[in-house]
Amino acid sequence: MTEPHTRILVIDNYDSFAYNLVQYVAEAIASAGPATSPQDVGEIADEVIVRRNDAIDLAGVRDLEPTGIVVSPGPGTPQKAGVSIPLFAETEYPILGVCLGHQALCAANGAPVVHAPDIVHGKPSAITHEGEGLFEGLPATFQVGRYHSLAVDRADLPASLEETARTTDERGVLMAVRHRERPHLGVQFHPESILTRAQSEAATESDSDGHGDERSGNDGNGTDGNGTDISLALGKRMIANFCRFAATVEPNAEAADE
Repeated sequence: MTEPHTRILVIDNYDSFAYNLVQYVAEAIASAGPATSPQDVGEIADEVIVRRNDAIDLAGVRDLEPTGIVVSPGPGTPQKAGVSIPLFAETEYPILGVCLGHQALCAANGAPVVHAPDIVHGKPSAITHEGEGLFEGLPATFQVGRYHSLAVDRADLPASLEETARTTDERGVLMAVRHRERPHLGVQFHPESILTRAQSEAATESDSDGHGDERSGNDGNGTDGNGTDISLALGKRMIANFCRFAATVEPNAEAADE
């Protein structure tokens, strides 16, 4: 649990997953319980602020004085995601980019964002990771939910970014990065998806129904499309790890000179 003064700004890139992230953030920084709808968030934790990517600029972000920022998934390219790239390029707030947000982090540092070899919408992949930061306290490998047609190749990572997670298959697809100097993190997968879970849970569901990979199955309340209880603990732990990390970073909104 982070301190009560923590204020997280969520940049909504016009995506239905954004409020699942808001719910996770609210749970991480408030003791009153999970949000059940976007309207409930203010009642639970007024430290969670949501702005659409084209409804705020950098000056507006600075006025809010956020402890940290989450840049949500969304459609399209990072270049069309409003304030997303400028946040990574021009500020030193602690920022977590998710899917499109991850691509915005990479693009802000000069990495090309290209069409992925395979389009993966609502598909699970096993990943391995460094075991620190976002991944502290998580299994060495686990399943994540992927929903993306664009990607950043590991070979194209600029020197300013380092890989922190990849898929376990022979392709070793880049799944997470962090900036070497700034408190900026990115994950290509969706922590808030029901597909992000321990592999033992994934195997159990696969054995029982043979599917469960649809985006619409995530109702944000810990059930699949059939109402079956599942654990969302891994994704929530990642968001809680980010909130704790953000609370430890000394405020410094301006980017350092390159």
